[in-house]
Amino acid sequence: MTDQTHQGSTTKRALVVRGGWDGHVPVPASDRYAMALKDDGYDVTVSDTLDSYLDADLLADTDLIVQCWTMGQITGDQTTGLIRAVRAGTGFAGWHGGVIDAFRSETRYQLMTGGQFVHHPREFTTYTVRATAGHAEHPIMAGIRPFTVTTEQYYLHMDPAVEAIAVTDYAEDPDAPELAGVVMPVTWTRQWGAGRVFVTAVGHRVADLEVPEVDQMIRRGMAWATR
Repeated sequence: MTDQTHQGSTTKRALVVRGGWDGHVPVPASDRYAMALKDDGYDVTVSDTLDSYLDADLLADTDLIVQCWTMGQITGDQTTGLIRAVRAGTGFAGWHGGVIDAFRSETRYQLMTGGQFVHHPREFTTYTVRATAGHAEHPIMAGIRPFTVTTEQYYLHMDPAVEAIAVTDYAEDPDAPELAGVVMPVTWTRQWGAGRVFVTAVGHRVADLEVPEVDQMIRRGMAWATR
């Protein structure tokens, strides 16, 4: 971070926090979007520790937090610092398990993010993602026609208060046949105090992030969430 105060700078500042389970390639995945933010003119700080959420000065000077941290443990003080920053106006964005399979025991975190992974079929699934009714022209979804991905399809426990902007029909799963056909949110937004939260459930591997529509949703979602 520079010594220039946030109020005196026109440069947007992003904090990328990454770690946790290696299976979600937190370094390559987050590097992709740290570079995208730099290309868009952001001042980007990359952190490999959740202690960044204890740094009140850093968070107050941050316009966007991008998190890629699957599972793991977050302390009560770290959670408080993160939530307090978002309530004060810092945006929060991320994808897949880096946001919605993080810190499984911390319900305050789940309340802010609005969704929690609970299941996916054993094998990769090909499924179609579409904008929800009334959201085809949302700033994140505009021009994105229905598209297919082949990857993990998350079944989520969802907060009905979020604004789902893209959904999918849950595929047939021999381990949970009761779930087939459930309309499941894929991408959503929410307001949390003065801050904006953006989440998409797609993004198990870098190849998923390279799907043009997925990449566009994430880039637009980060921009939308930014203070």
